[in-house]
Amino acid sequence: MATAVRRIKLGSQGFEVSAQGLGCMGMSALYGSPKPEAEMIPLIHHAIDSGVTHLDTSDFYGPHTNEVLIGKALKGGYREKVQLATKFAIRVLEDGSMGGICGEPAYVRAACEASLRRLDVDYIDLYYVHRIDTRVPIEVTMGELKKLVEEGKIRYIGLSEASPDTIRRAHAVHPITAVQLEWSLWTRDAEDSVIPTCRELGIGIVAFSPLGRGFLASGRNLVQNLVDNDYRKSLPRFQPENVENNLETFEQVNEMALRKGCTPSQLALAWVHHQGDDVCPIPGTTKLENLNNNIKALSVKLTPEEMAALESISNAIKGERNKYMVLTWRHADTPPLSSWKPI
Repeated sequence: MATAVRRIKLGSQGFEVSAQGLGCMGMSALYGSPKPEAEMIPLIHHAIDSGVTHLDTSDFYGPHTNEVLIGKALKGGYREKVQLATKFAIRVLEDGSMGGICGEPAYVRAACEASLRRLDVDYIDLYYVHRIDTRVPIEVTMGELKKLVEEGKIRYIGLSEASPDTIRRAHAVHPITAVQLEWSLWTRDAEDSVIPTCRELGIGIVAFSPLGRGFLASGRNLVQNLVDNDYRKSLPRFQPENVENNLETFEQVNEMALRKGCTPSQLALAWVHHQGDDVCPIPGTTKLENLNNNIKALSVKLTPEEMAALESISNAIKGERNKYMVLTWRHADTPPLSSWKPI
């Protein structure tokens, strides 16, 4: 019997999504070579038909090609069935490399209009600031996003890797519907201040990399099979000084999963789902089997004792979660609005 995918409300503005989403990045970027459209479009359709209707992409993935892929997948009546999220702010240079972060108003508008063209849609359900431009007051970036909402080009606004102060200031300009952050048994640094801030303000939480970039799904098998152009090979937690310790942690998760009669990925995802009905994890995959496996995590029930045991295990993870911690919420405060001098 198929697992039913329940619906949840993200934020306080009436936005409703599937309780589990689909992160689409790995189909086109960062985790090795892009996967064939002929395989990915049916996978996306299967996700939607199964009730996973919250799709997450970005103009940075590819760059640009992931949005094009999603746009093709939404033809034939699928657009009306999904809650589509994309992101902007990471500039891409002509050679495809990253060219810094930009939150200036003209760029906000140009990026949105370019995403609408690539996705071939009339509006974006949830539009995120992918990374925070620490040169530009967040009120300035939000001012342009608010105009895009008023024009009907976007429906809801989100922030990704934003600090508590940035979230508060942005929310004062226009309600923030969701904050996207890395949250899993592998990464829990947002629990002290970012997540409480979201809950105080009635902002939904979208958890990216809820399976620790795949590590919590397959452990050593993943580590041994990463190809040279896989971004994960550069991450501190996959480096020799940390990886053996982290594999021991994975084995503890795996042992608990065996006792529960589920897979380690289902156990790790279930832990995220048990954080509350304001949380939507968006595990990514390029395989139908993994997609079906992830959906089944919604039926895994954990006791408070099992939750505590998993959290105790997770405390042993070693290494930073990101190669560039300067681009995370810890360094995402912006200057005061009074300092802004438009170019």
